[in-house]
Formats: sequence, structure tokens, C-alpha cells
Amino acid sequence: MKRKHKRLTFVAIALLLLGAAAALVLSAFEDSIVFFYSPTELAEKNVVDGRHVRIGGLVKEGSIKKGEGAVTLFEVTDLSNTIAVSFTGLLPDLFREGQGVVAEGKLKDGVFMASDVLAKHDENYMPPEVADALKKSGQWNTGGNPPAKEESAK
Repeated sequence: MKRKHKRLTFVAIALLLLGAAAALVLSAFEDSIVFFYSPTELAEKNVVDGRHVRIGGLVKEGSIKKGEGAVTLFEVTDLSNTIAVSFTGLLPDLFREGQGVVAEGKLKDGVFMASDVLAKHDENYMPPEVADALKKSGQWNTGGNPPAKEESAK
């Protein structure tokens, strides 16, 4: 084999090994990637039961119910669609109806089984994902007033 062919073979094997290493790294990250959905996006997209996802929206008024033990049932809404959520454990102190919430867990038979629930941290904060989802649905409301329309520059 000529020197040129040996070099070409070496480069081809190196590229093949690099591609295999990249594939292994990406497959390892696949398990840790968590997608964010609003209730509307969750209804529109085919999210497979058992897939780890994050949902966000507002806790629907009048939907919080205490179950047996430390189980809490509530609904998350983006004011267009609603999804039932079941959470076992202690909820954050700031968790209440009408407030922004992000829940992480898995969808099972149409009910979101949350493993973690995050609530807003002061009266002016809403998680960016929740705010974006509400803006997309046209339901964004800042302090009881509709969002101001931006005027074009003159």
C-alpha cells in the first residue's frame, strides 16, 4: 500500500471514530434533555406517555384538591387548555391558585404525574417559559391590564 493510501485510511478511521464518539455523547444527553410544553402544546403534539417533560402555566382557580397522604391534585392552564396534574410531596410555599408554575414529570393516561413543582418566587416574577406560552396563546395579562400595543417608529 502506498503512503498516500495509508494516510487516507488513517483519516477515514479517525473520522469514523470521531463520529462514533459524537453519537455516544448525543445518546447520553438524550436522557437528560427535558422539553418544555404549555398545556396547549401538550394537547397538540403527540407526547409519548412516560417521556420526561416540563409543563408550565397558571394554577387553575378552584382546582387544588388534597388527596390521600401527601398527594395534591391540581390543574395547570394557559387559559386556552388545561391539564390535570398529580404531585406527591410538599409543594413550595408560594404555590397557590392563579400563580405561575412549572412542573416536571411524566404524562400517564392524560394526567401529568409531577416529580417536581416549581412556583414563582415573588409577586412580579413568572417563569419565562410560562410567560412565553401565555403570550403565544394571546392570554398574556400584565397586572390586570392588556399588554400595550407597540407603535411603529415614525
